Amino acid sequence: MLNEAKAFIHLFYKETGRDEQEMVTRLKEIEEQIYINGTYEHTAEELTYGAKVAWRNSNKCIGRLFWQSLTVIDKRELHTEEVIFESLLEHIKFATNEGRIRPTITIFSPQDVRVWNHQLIRYAGYEMEDGIIGDSDSIAFTKVCEELGWKGNKTNFDVLPLVIQVKNRPAKIFEIPEQYILEVPIRHPEYNWFKELQLKWYAVPMISSMKLEIGGITYAAAPFNGWYMGTEIGARNLADDYRYNMLPTIAEHMGLNTKSNASLWKDRALVELNAAVLHSFKEDGVSIVDHHTAAQQFKKFEEIEKDAGRDVTGNWTWLIPPMSPATTHIFQKPYNNEKITPNYSYQPLPY
Repeated sequence: MLNEAKAFIHLFYKETGRDEQEMVTRLKEIEEQIYINGTYEHTAEELTYGAKVAWRNSNKCIGRLFWQSLTVIDKRELHTEEVIFESLLEHIKFATNEGRIRPTITIFSPQDVRVWNHQLIRYAGYEMEDGIIGDSDSIAFTKVCEELGWKGNKTNFDVLPLVIQVKNRPAKIFEIPEQYILEVPIRHPEYNWFKELQLKWYAVPMISSMKLEIGGITYAAAPFNGWYMGTEIGARNLADDYRYNMLPTIAEHMGLNTKSNASLWKDRALVELNAAVLHSFKEDGVSIVDHHTAAQQFKKFEEIEKDAGRDVTGNWTWLIPPMSPATTHIFQKPYNNEKITPNYSYQPLPY
C-alpha cells in the first residue's frame, strides 16, 4: 500500500503543480497513518484527482477525452443504507440533468459499502415458460431482488431496485422513484412502424459494480457515468441475440430476406436500429454520441496525451465500435493493454 500511495502522491503533486516540500510532508503523514492504522485516508483533492485519472487510464473506454470534466462527489462519511440510497438518487438526478448528461462519480467509504447492482438503472430479466421477458443479462440479479422481496411487473422494461449493503449487515432494497428515471422511447426518422415495437432505453449508463483503485486504497462502491455511445444500445443491448435480439423483428418489418446471410439482413437492420437510437436521443435532447464522432474524440485524446508525454493504453477489442469498426482509425492501431493505476476494475459479485 505504501509503495502505491507514494506513486500516486508523486503523480498528484507533479501533475497539479503543487509544492514539493508539501509533498514530502504529506508522504510522511501517509506513512505514519499506514504504520498505525494499516491504511490511510485521501484528502478531497487527492480523491477527486485520482478518480479523474482513473478515467484517463480506463483501457476499455473510448470517451476519455473528457476525463477532466468528471464531477466527483465525496460521500465517504455515509454509513447507513438509507442515506446512501438518498445520495444515489442525488447522483442519478445530477448526472441525468434533464438529458444534458454530466459525467459524475459518487465515492463511498472504502470496503464498507457495496452497491449490488451492475448499473444504478437497469432493466430486469425473467425466465418464463415460453421464453425470456426483459433483459436476459439481468436474470440472476432479478432473482436476487425477488428473494429480497421485490416484485416486478414482468414487462420488458421493468427498472430494477437498488440493493445496498453496508459492512456485513444484510443487504437492503430500495425502489427508485419514477421521477428520477429518464427513458427514451425509440422511434425511427423514416419508418413509422418502428414505434410499434415499443422499444425504449434509459438515458444514463451509471456503472455501479466496479471498484475504484487509487494509491493502494480500494473503493468498492463508486458508481460513475458518462453518456452513451449509440452502438452500446443499438448494436449491443437491443441487438445481441442473447439480450433483446431485435434484429430479426426489424428485418421482418423492413421486408428483408432473413433466410440468407448473403442478403446482409443483419447489417441492414443493425444500421436502422442504430439510426433510430441516435435519432430518438437527439430528438429528446438527451446526450449521446455516434461511434464515428467518438472515435474522432478518442484520436484527439491520443494527441493530447502524446503532447503531455503520456502513453495511451487501451484494450483494442473494446475500443473498436461494434458497428463498422474498420471505418475508424482505431481499427488500424495496436494499443498497449497494460493496466496502470489509478483505475476502475471488476470485482467479485457480492451475491
